[in-house]
Amino acid sequence: MPSWSPKRERQYEHIKNSQLERGVKQDRAEEIAARTVNKQRREEGETPNRRTQGVGNPKKSLEERTRDELYNRAKQMGIAGRSLMNKQELANAIRHKRS
Repeated sequence: MPSWSPKRERQYEHIKNSQLERGVKQDRAEEIAARTVNKQRREEGETPNRRTQGVGNPKKSLEERTRDELYNRAKQMGIAGRSLMNKQELANAIRHKRS
């Protein structure tokens, strides 16, 4: 994986080799190692959380976007009170701020 640090590469190889020594097949050992390393990276904040990023496809209506996408758009627009708003309230606030 190109985005892995040398530390994560070593961790991956160590886990993979450990699994192979236990008799796990090559493909499964690689999968276990990759999943373990990626989980560690997520838990330690080395990877962005996809759910909390992005504002959605601008060609979609506001109703078609997720609440998280609307929240992120409202944050970009500087809408106050957004954390207490539900999806419909966020969509209405975004529409109101645009005009």
